Amino acid sequence: MARRRRLLAGGVTHHVIQRGNDRKPIFFNDDDRILYLNWLSGAITRHGALLRAYVLMTNHVHLLMIVARALTLPRILQSLGRRYVAHVNRTYRRTGALWEGRHRSTVLDSDGYVLSCHRYIEANPLLARMVAQAADYPWSSYRHNALGEPDPPLVEHPVYNALGRDTEERRMAYRKRFEEGLGEDILRVLRDATQQGWVPASEKFQAEIEAATGGRTVRPPRRGRPPKPSSRDEGAEKSPKLL
Repeated sequence: MARRRRLLAGGVTHHVIQRGNDRKPIFFNDDDRILYLNWLSGAITRHGALLRAYVLMTNHVHLLMIVARALTLPRILQSLGRRYVAHVNRTYRRTGALWEGRHRSTVLDSDGYVLSCHRYIEANPLLARMVAQAADYPWSSYRHNALGEPDPPLVEHPVYNALGRDTEERRMAYRKRFEEGLGEDILRVLRDATQQGWVPASEKFQAEIEAATGGRTVRPPRRGRPPKPSSRDEGAEKSPKLL
């Protein structure tokens, strides 16, 4: 059976997951994470992307980013992945595959899903019971988005900026929403969409993405419509560019 085409489009928000092979660790100490973030920052700058949110777990990473052109995303991940694998193999004298294979991703409509995905990504350490509070985990975008801690690779999403009239108001609003948590239905939708490559969005946005990707099917299996996040998370998102 032919492998399904990747879900890639320019000018829209992508949620990306990349896992370690056999779900084994990809980070072995803090120095590894620092190098990964530095190289990620360099790659997104070179290729013209914007990083909105992230978390570095022990055996996988989540990235929320916008790329100008469809092929920018795999180029960033390939260049970063090769450089990081070379570091790990050299430092720990290992061989074999580090990554599980191709990254998993979805495209997000900002009709609620962008901020929901922000919170899902940054809540990963809590869901894994690694920390008691999101602020206790230093390897995510939470401290920047909720507390204002400088994190140079990050550029706030317009939907995040719409949360308040100034930075402090936005941070307070974001902390409040984060503390409210996400329902199991929304968590399931975000996980399934990213793992299976379908788009959780309005039919209009899904049609736009299908057109931008040359007719690739992006609609979920017919098991009913996915739940819509809170209308408070709604905001404006660019239409996908036909690249």
